[in-house]
Amino acid sequence: MRKLSFLLLFLVAAVFAQAQIATNIYWVQFTDKNNSPYSIDNPEAYLSPRALQRRANQGIAIDEYDIPVNPQYLQAVADCGAELLNPSKWLNGVSVYVTNPSVIEAINALDFVEVVRNCENNPEAQRIKESWMEKEMRAVESSKETYGYYGGAATQVMQINANALHDSGFMGEGMIIAVLDGGFVGADTHPAFDNMREEGRLLGVRDFVYGSTSVYTQSSHGCSCLSTIGAFVPNTFVGTAPKASFYLFHTEDGYSENIVEEYNWVSGAELADSLGVDVCTTSLGYIDFDMAQWDHPFEHFDGHTAPMSIGAGIAASRGMVCTTSAGNEGDSWNGECTLGIPADVENTITVGAVDGNGERAYFSSVGPTYDGRIKPDVMAMGQGTYVASSDGSYYNGSGTSFSNPVLAGAVACLWQSNPTATAQEIMDAVRASGDRHENPDNRYGHGIPDFGAAMTALPVHEHQQDIETLISIYPNPSAGEVKVRLETGSKAMVNVFDMTGRQVISYSFNGLNHNTLENKLNELGVGVYVISAQSDSGRQTLKFVKTN
Repeated sequence: MRKLSFLLLFLVAAVFAQAQIATNIYWVQFTDKNNSPYSIDNPEAYLSPRALQRRANQGIAIDEYDIPVNPQYLQAVADCGAELLNPSKWLNGVSVYVTNPSVIEAINALDFVEVVRNCENNPEAQRIKESWMEKEMRAVESSKETYGYYGGAATQVMQINANALHDSGFMGEGMIIAVLDGGFVGADTHPAFDNMREEGRLLGVRDFVYGSTSVYTQSSHGCSCLSTIGAFVPNTFVGTAPKASFYLFHTEDGYSENIVEEYNWVSGAELADSLGVDVCTTSLGYIDFDMAQWDHPFEHFDGHTAPMSIGAGIAASRGMVCTTSAGNEGDSWNGECTLGIPADVENTITVGAVDGNGERAYFSSVGPTYDGRIKPDVMAMGQGTYVASSDGSYYNGSGTSFSNPVLAGAVACLWQSNPTATAQEIMDAVRASGDRHENPDNRYGHGIPDFGAAMTALPVHEHQQDIETLISIYPNPSAGEVKVRLETGSKAMVNVFDMTGRQVISYSFNGLNHNTLENKLNELGVGVYVISAQSDSGRQTLKFVKTN
């Protein structure tokens, strides 16, 4: 029950169907990946070109985690009479559906099976949960006020200065975000996503719970989370990455509390990685389950014990930025964290919730992790957040379920602004831009980030392979006269930003008018600036330092 309070505090809407009680699900753990037809030397067989490019850009090697589960092992399990559900290469196993106990005995007898774990539900706990969900998943009263271009989302966007990224031309174009959630009812019809659908930026969906061809069932929680990122209805609702592309994965079963949902999530994160996703975001968290033997005590919150935490850590090591909700369990009363799995993972961004005034929401979960690390990492607006409902309307909802995707969209735009940065550099810049970065704690983390400041603080790897040079600026650093040369194309739009993310120059540069642009640069004060040049052939970002 605790996880649902985390997931669905004041959830805006939901669709309730007859629940299927998954009483016969098991996890089969394999011992190895021996004799696999896949190899590290041929990653093209299981990773997309975009995934391989992301690894290459960050110097990340292919390793054993990337090798898929041995298909011969999967076939042997199926031959025993089990229905295969979701394999996981990172955890090296597969979830299965079995009704005959003799099938489990046969699977256990296989030489390459380490253990078979029962993931059975408690039907009474499920019945109570469904009743509880019907109470909590009611629409909250909508705010009718709108504020300019961002509409009702103005406060949540501007609070983290994501608008500085948008003003700089970074709205998520070319970035891919995977949203892993408990259902996306309404996301296929809501007008907030018309632009996404019209432009073909909804790249695909996958249901890891029922194996169906649709994710638009069971819950609208995913629709609401998605809207904080991808909504694009100017003057009504614009999210933090309104021009990004998306995959939607259904991994959470809202009608049960089963450890297999963690395994579902890992399989979803693996697919996101293989497709070349940049940002993987999830507003799910797990603490207690229907069957007590699966519960997570405090010692599990060390970042590498729970199945989902192991998976999230591996996902981060593949070069994606992973963001997750902190949880809605409020303050700790016994010194232990109130986070939900996988908010304990080190190399991910865990997001707590504040209100529109920047004050921590009473429900926002706190750290530290079991091994003493500060969590959450940062905060974003999760109390009174403007979100979309499955019925085509908009509401104000509350929960770290919403603060997390608000931030995830800004992360995607930040990375778009500096495509040569690594995932670790992106995460470090976000934390360093927080208003409490000098004194982080377990209630606010590093505080509310300033994405304009993060953009200008990011290191720029100017000579990274495959990054086109559109303009040259020299000398750099400069103590005197600056010279500019157009290297590629007939013209480039040049935008210059100071360390706060404020745009100080915007100029259409054709090479012949270099004197005017040089004069503008020479008039800049001492400081560090980020210069973005864009032409029909591409975009270049570089750092410019003025010393005199």
